[in-house]
Amino acid sequence: MEVDKPTTVMCTIVGMDHSNFCYRVCSICERTLPDDPSSLCKFCNFNSNSDNASVSVSSSSKRLFRLLISIATDTKVKVVICFDRAARVLFGCSADEFVDFAKVHPFAAMTASKVLQGEMFKMTLNKPKNGNAQHLRVATVFPLSSVFRPVIETLREKYGVRVGS
Repeated sequence: MEVDKPTTVMCTIVGMDHSNFCYRVCSICERTLPDDPSSLCKFCNFNSNSDNASVSVSSSSKRLFRLLISIATDTKVKVVICFDRAARVLFGCSADEFVDFAKVHPFAAMTASKVLQGEMFKMTLNKPKNGNAQHLRVATVFPLSSVFRPVIETLREKYGVRVGS
């Protein structure tokens, strides 16, 4: 069916919700975990504690990006969701790295939103596979500006942070 095919658009980022830009997952199976850092994956911990497990491994967690961004195409403005793989193109780092940066620089998420505003991209958008989901998914993102710099690079420069050599 034509409607379910991916759509490629040229767009400008209008804004980003900086209040909730990532979520926690199990570092082994990537199942979603509660925000509580001490919570463990019930599935992986159950399997590692079984009699058949040769090595006792306790799952840890990691963060993945989930960005809610507003984009403007030549015909309309829409809200899309950008998960980890595509968001790493925009940010230039992992969600864990960005959260660690934001702990030291509390306004980093808000500033990241401002840094992305006005940037132009070529995006491939997919309809969500989950029938309850509201927003199109960003499958791929490609900067249209030859001088585009990932968010983390711009923020490091702005806050005077040097990367270890």
